Amino acid sequence: MSTTHVLVSLLGIVALLLWGIKLVSAGVLAAFGPGLRQALATRLDNRLAALTAGALVTTALQSSTATALMVTSFAGNGLVALVPALAVMLGANIGTALIVQVLSFDVTLLFPVLVFAGYLLQRSRASPRASEIGRILLGLGIMLLSLQLLSALIVPLEEAPAVRQVLALLVQDPVLALVLAALITFAAHSSVGSLLFIMSLAGVGVLSPASTIAMVVGANIGSALNPLLQAAGGPRSQLRVPVGNLANRLLGGLAVMLALGPLALLAERLGLSPQRLAPDFHLAFNLVMALVSLGLLPFAARLLTLAFPDDASESDRSRPLYLDPAGLRNPKVALVNAAREVLRMADIAESMLAGSKEVFRRNDPSALGRIRETDDSIDRLYGAVRRYLAQISQRELSEEDKRRLYEILDFAVNIEHVGDIVDANLMTIAAQRIDDRRILSDEAVERIEEMHEKLIEHLRLAVSVLMDGNAASARQLVAEKERFREIERAASEDQFRQILSGRLSGTEAASMYLDVVRDLKRIESHIAATVHPLLERTGDLRKSRLA
Repeated sequence: MSTTHVLVSLLGIVALLLWGIKLVSAGVLAAFGPGLRQALATRLDNRLAALTAGALVTTALQSSTATALMVTSFAGNGLVALVPALAVMLGANIGTALIVQVLSFDVTLLFPVLVFAGYLLQRSRASPRASEIGRILLGLGIMLLSLQLLSALIVPLEEAPAVRQVLALLVQDPVLALVLAALITFAAHSSVGSLLFIMSLAGVGVLSPASTIAMVVGANIGSALNPLLQAAGGPRSQLRVPVGNLANRLLGGLAVMLALGPLALLAERLGLSPQRLAPDFHLAFNLVMALVSLGLLPFAARLLTLAFPDDASESDRSRPLYLDPAGLRNPKVALVNAAREVLRMADIAESMLAGSKEVFRRNDPSALGRIRETDDSIDRLYGAVRRYLAQISQRELSEEDKRRLYEILDFAVNIEHVGDIVDANLMTIAAQRIDDRRILSDEAVERIEEMHEKLIEHLRLAVSVLMDGNAASARQLVAEKERFREIERAASEDQFRQILSGRLSGTEAASMYLDVVRDLKRIESHIAATVHPLLERTGDLRKSRLA
């Protein structure tokens, strides 16, 4: 096989691997983004839980890069604090080591099944979530296929004496071996792929124990470079997680290189075969780094926050304006600050609803993209409000202050859900409608616009209830939910009529209309839920319905 052939093949395999990673990440965010965000925002305050989650997610996604990109985005948007985000990355590195351990099994039958199942789910379009799950399976299958192709590409290289001699010269010096492995991992966007390559070289006797260990260190460093480059063009706060991960890899790598001689001698005494040394040391390295680093993460987080402060742009809608730390000394002042920030969340949610109405009216892909970016602002503000309220709750609060705190938090949670539904559900349906050029009837479009306008009106009413605590307005808001139930019933009946008439094209349009109506009804439910604490306190709301 010529050098040109090898290089062209390698480029194609890398492109295939990147495409698979992109499909998996996009599918996971579209199908499970809201739930994942909620879990990261509320359940990963414990460092050990965050580390475990990072290992599990990376093992499932087959990519620490994909995990790093998601966690970097979540941390940058304020959905998860920096300490657990760094712990997730320690777990992600362990996850890649576990993947390498299990890839010794035959997966040749797995990737065709994943690709086929993913293709069928995407073609069926049974629901937006099913389509995204299909995209996830398709991406996983493509990633496994690319790793199989990479292994196949290495086999003929092992049997070429000239190539073996050149590689032996390149990796003879441990420092050069480290740099080479880092470059290979960076180019391939996969530490798993580079570890398979290192295992193959060690298996044919090209690598000494010292060179094998050095290349494993290089692979760990190289895997931390891509997330850093991906975050380089965004806000400075998004650099904290990838820089922290890279610094962890560099410090660990430096310690290993300083003790390289004794480590290589220990590997020989333990009788580790050259081919087993790479995956076993890779796992041991990441376990030790996680054990050593876990307790130092708060200190590292403080350094990273100082080095990469939040951008100070006044036009950044996602930057909190009212959560003044000095106000925490007085709980009543702090609660007013939190309420003002939550009102900003409501303003952004209102702009998302207005934009959603325009997307369905004009089928504008650019407007769709702007709405999805806007949801990130709500998510980041929600994370900041939640942390601020948690700090307030640590103070001595009166019963009235506790009640107000829960009302503000409940309002923020429901507004965050509204943004997620618009982003993950309505915009997914709108994108499918644009891609497939599905046409809704004028009557359906008018009804969708009318529902959007009602939701905006109700959101404004919910804001007024939060501000003045008017029980009559709260009762009115909850009662309005019945109108949305009637619209949903009418949409369901229309779909059934289309099915019974045998008009398949009409059935598809009716199904899409029903999906939109149901999502808008869910938004109405969340808006109405913002006033439930008030109605429960006044005795106007029973467990199942209005009194």
